[in-house]
Amino acid sequence: MNRRSFITYASLLGGSAALQGSHTFTASAKPNERRKNIRSREMHADVIIIGGGLGGCAAALASCRNGLNVIMTEETDWIGGQVSQQGVPPDEHQWIESHGAPQSYRDFRNRVREYYRRNYPLTESARERENLNPGDGSVSRICHEPRVAVSVLTDMLSPYLSSGKLQILTDHKAKKAYVVGDSVQSIEVENLYTNNRIVLTAASFVDATECGDLLPLTGTEYVTGTESKQTTKELHAPEKADPMNNQAFTICFAMDYQPEADNVENPPKEYDFWKRYIPEMTPAWSGRLLDLTYSDPRTLKPKKLGFDPTGKNLEGMLNLWNYRRIINRENFLEGTYGGDVTIVNWPQNDFFPGNLIDVPEKEFQKNIARARQLSHSLFYWLQTEAPRLDGGTGWRGLRLRGDIMGTEDGMAKYPYIREARRIDAEFTVLEEHVGAENRKLIAGNMAGKRAADFYDSVGIGYYHIDLHPSSRGNNYIDFPSLPFQIPLGALLPKRVNNLLPANKNIGTTHITNGCYRLHPVEWSIGEAVGCLIAFAKKTKVPFRAVRERRELLSDFQQMLSKQGIETEWS
Repeated sequence: MNRRSFITYASLLGGSAALQGSHTFTASAKPNERRKNIRSREMHADVIIIGGGLGGCAAALASCRNGLNVIMTEETDWIGGQVSQQGVPPDEHQWIESHGAPQSYRDFRNRVREYYRRNYPLTESARERENLNPGDGSVSRICHEPRVAVSVLTDMLSPYLSSGKLQILTDHKAKKAYVVGDSVQSIEVENLYTNNRIVLTAASFVDATECGDLLPLTGTEYVTGTESKQTTKELHAPEKADPMNNQAFTICFAMDYQPEADNVENPPKEYDFWKRYIPEMTPAWSGRLLDLTYSDPRTLKPKKLGFDPTGKNLEGMLNLWNYRRIINRENFLEGTYGGDVTIVNWPQNDFFPGNLIDVPEKEFQKNIARARQLSHSLFYWLQTEAPRLDGGTGWRGLRLRGDIMGTEDGMAKYPYIREARRIDAEFTVLEEHVGAENRKLIAGNMAGKRAADFYDSVGIGYYHIDLHPSSRGNNYIDFPSLPFQIPLGALLPKRVNNLLPANKNIGTTHITNGCYRLHPVEWSIGEAVGCLIAFAKKTKVPFRAVRERRELLSDFQQMLSKQGIETEWS
């Protein structure tokens, strides 16, 4: 697979591009040619963003829009994070079409729809549908292909790539940080394709990585896992803290169905283990992991799921095929697709026997490899052993769609991460601020109807508090929250001056991460961070001063409002 290490306007057009003060190789150069063409080991910008997920892209858009020069790195060769490299259709709230997220996020969603209208042979009824949902997946109002997200995000960033305000380094991972006192001076990144390293210097740095990788590298204080009830007073917190107790991660995959074909190959090497595996959970799991019965997230009682790749509506049961379906063939002219395409991000391929946070690199890679085995095993089980409503077993015509995921093995490029390192922030969002039941307990009925008001709000969002089974054997924790605000204090590390978070690494707890970790909220966080950096530079004040001085905070919130960022629920 050809992998682009740098995205510039010229490389998007297929030509070569000289990157300011650093590189002059083309996107198609061979590794040894790239090594010869490197001219410098240092690049500089106003802002360095490490991580090209939704938060990183939103931070880049906001920074560039407000006149800053940006270098953004991405560990894979796709920008977009959970919506692309991880293969997760947008998880959103019910008001998303009109409010509850920045205008730029809704622009992204509308651009996805226009991409399909412009490039795909849609049926007339699908083309005319205002809120087109290409896959009609039940999880989201806009289930679409990962590479469409990559294309749309690249289009949105293209004016800044063209002007040189933005440079994107794909296939690069942060390896070292240089810190003086309480300020980050530079981040050293490694090209995972060539092993060359580049030192990136700036006045401001953004950690938009999926796991909060810059926090340990820079010595920024952070929290992981579960806090204790004694510490946070949260209703659903455990009695004892456990920093290694993190939510499951998932290796998602795409598949379609060819009714007349037999696509079954040899079983994965760990198949016998996974088909017998019974999760050890508290409260207890419903039975075997590879089964169509699982623990209902709300009640933890056994719940039956259905699976039928013909897309039937199964009376009384959720058809998992339709849940994260990204292509509904009925939306396209006859003959365009032989069948639907769906994404598998289900309870059955959540990986909780191992951890990705603060473990040695060898263990990190081992757990990802085992999670891939789990997902391959689930796929093989669906092909050969999954119970059918007609009394048969298995659907042998199921086919992995690596072309959809941009990989050879059909799995996503990167694991879907639900929980990262979290900064030790100026302000930490607790369950009492956003949890419906906890709010009612501490302040009566009225508090139970709305989340806490944050004077320093820089965005809004909503999702129920959704915690998947954990690496220490906790079963689902899933309960109602309230439409909430994003406080600026949760984006500010207590000590480090020039590093800001833009992913799942903000000042939340293990509990409140469950509603602050979804697509539009991550975008909102990134956009607020990009605007904050620009505002602080223009007013020549530190980030914390914007929150501490009410007149500055008011001016900053007005800036956000003018740029389409809502800071309170109407």
